[in-house]
Amino acid sequence: QVQLVESGGGLVQTGGSLRLSCAASGTIFGIYVMGWYRQAPGKQRELVATMHASDATTYADSVKGRFAISRDNTKNTVSLQMDSLKPEDTGVYYCRAEGVRTTATQSDYWGQGTQVTVSS
Repeated sequence: QVQLVESGGGLVQTGGSLRLSCAASGTIFGIYVMGWYRQAPGKQRELVATMHASDATTYADSVKGRFAISRDNTKNTVSLQMDSLKPEDTGVYYCRAEGVRTTATQSDYWGQGTQVTVSS
């Protein structure tokens, strides 16, 4: 059983910083892509940043230059450093792991989500 557990959300003022972390647990032999998505109230879930096992990264245009994704393949963890936060960054942030290889399967997983609120 694979689970993604997130931490690090909270309330911060405009211009502040937060760091989100996500750890994948279970018998895992590898993960192709780990990343972060977010969903603001009344909006669809959107990609924030992803990182392939090869270290290739993808960022939403709205966060480029402000957010930085990193991962530790040996620990199956991914983090998101968020700086210069804006009110429009407010939402529930979800960790995602794609191509998770276990003894029997290869599947994709979502975390339970962590709330990020940026006050103006």
